[in-house]
Amino acid sequence: MTDPKFIRNFAIIAHINHGKSTLADRLLEVTGTVDKRDLEEQMLDSNPIERQRGITIKLAPVRMEYSYKGSKYILNLIDTPGHVDFSYEVSRALAACEGVILVVDGVTGIQAQTVANFNIVANQNLKVIPVINKIDLSSADPDRVKKQLIRDFGFSENEIINISAKKGHNINTVIEKIIETIPPPQGILNNFRALVFSSQYDHHLGVIVYVRIKDGQLAYPETGKAGMALKFMATGAVFSPMEIGVFKPEKTIKDKISLGEVGYIATGLKTISLAQVGDTIMEESGSVKPIPGFIKPKPFVYLSLFPTDNDDYNQLRESLLKLELSDSSLTITPHANAALGKGFLCGFLGLLHAEITKERLFNEFNQNIVATMPTVEYVVKTRKNSLIKIKSAEDFPDPVNINQVTEPVMFCRIFLPVIYLGNVIQLCQEKRAKFIDLQYIGEQAKLEYFIPLAEMIIDFFDKLKSASSGYASLDYEYYEHQEVNAVKLRVFLNGKEAEAFSQITVREKAPAVAVNLVERLKNLIPRHQFRIAIQAAVNNKIIARADIGVLRKDVTAKLYGGDRTRKDKLLEAQKKGKKKMRQIGSVEVPQEVFLKIHRIN
Repeated sequence: MTDPKFIRNFAIIAHINHGKSTLADRLLEVTGTVDKRDLEEQMLDSNPIERQRGITIKLAPVRMEYSYKGSKYILNLIDTPGHVDFSYEVSRALAACEGVILVVDGVTGIQAQTVANFNIVANQNLKVIPVINKIDLSSADPDRVKKQLIRDFGFSENEIINISAKKGHNINTVIEKIIETIPPPQGILNNFRALVFSSQYDHHLGVIVYVRIKDGQLAYPETGKAGMALKFMATGAVFSPMEIGVFKPEKTIKDKISLGEVGYIATGLKTISLAQVGDTIMEESGSVKPIPGFIKPKPFVYLSLFPTDNDDYNQLRESLLKLELSDSSLTITPHANAALGKGFLCGFLGLLHAEITKERLFNEFNQNIVATMPTVEYVVKTRKNSLIKIKSAEDFPDPVNINQVTEPVMFCRIFLPVIYLGNVIQLCQEKRAKFIDLQYIGEQAKLEYFIPLAEMIIDFFDKLKSASSGYASLDYEYYEHQEVNAVKLRVFLNGKEAEAFSQITVREKAPAVAVNLVERLKNLIPRHQFRIAIQAAVNNKIIARADIGVLRKDVTAKLYGGDRTRKDKLLEAQKKGKKKMRQIGSVEVPQEVFLKIHRIN
């Protein structure tokens, strides 16, 4: 058993692209955990999408060893995601640590996610080592960033370390600071208790949970003997470990993992939902308190996914089920659409989570899919005081049965240069945002708003980058559901409702949304032998209309002279025929129209 006083558990937190993964690479190199010949960039980012995007989307632990002042220390690093969509996973990873390295870009300074991560750390009373990265760049201004850290976070000047993760400058200083200032883990040697901070699925070993041992120890069972029976406190699932070990950085089997250590347990379970992030593992016969902070991750953004070919439905289903094995926060529900056929309504933590899932479906399973426009979960209170959760327009009830509608609202922090302040404030006002606070931090400004999630998931991020020339950064978290005057926008083609084009919007924006929708349909639906009326309505009141002109057939082409009355007679007969077709004719809408209307730009 390793003496806990020689163990240090820490994480690296940073805003996106501030150099978190690069610093992790240098720590692996300096400690000799990975041979320099085998080291590659973003070593802990194993997913190809992580390398392609340059971000961490799945946390990765690694065990390093370092000799300092005659003693050998075990340094357990948990490389956490940097995007706000995975903030709960970050908070659980931090619960497995006693300290963190806070990395700040020496060029851009403090950003939105820097503040959000620091607030999480402050709430958990972790030791923070502030680090200014990229000091090797000519555009870096570490003195300015150092003043920001002192002013905004209360650090003293001698706490802050200037480094270049890319060049390896001052990395040993960071390691020695970890050993000297981050406290060793505390706990008791009996009553086994472990925190689950991540999980994955293996076809042979079942669900593998990544754990931090909070109390006691777990030994690998001897050959022919049953191992200790364990259970998850939140789900009640019972199992006997098939394998235990640590990360170096690949999984390495050990005979025992004990108090303070970070490792993994192969449970043999075949359902990953039984092993939820934040849950506590204990002895089946034991009696201990759960580790605080566990919540079940809740989807905030919903997309309907359909195969481009209906014959591929079963393949898409199998692909999503396989993804669900490695991503417990993904929810999948069968869903049917009159236009697009059979598919699935999927819940995601945020837009990035949705984008990554779609990319994985294509890259890993070769699935070509149609994704509808993202929606949020509305809660409808009916006249009978029952609550209905609405995730798509098809489920929106009749207005006469609605007493109240609420929508999710996010608390947002936006950091940006002062010169772009007017543009961003105007954008927020267009998005129904409610102003909270404005603070000036040197040449930077910090805006705080309440913004409806429905306004954020369409084009808010792109418009924010455009309004700030790419310099604004955003952090957000769920605040509450607030009342909204939401309505269902219905579409009619020649008086017949086309349910596939309906959508939920706020009443004040309904006219503009309706005009845009009917104009798009007018340009996409091909002309017929009769005029087509496209109408958008709210509560049976038409608020927008567009007409598709007649596809005119030249019925007089066969004439080559003669009396004019012969031509007029043919044209009159065509006119009467078109009028009849308009009354009884069916509008044919090609599949491509639905794909283009529903597809996310």
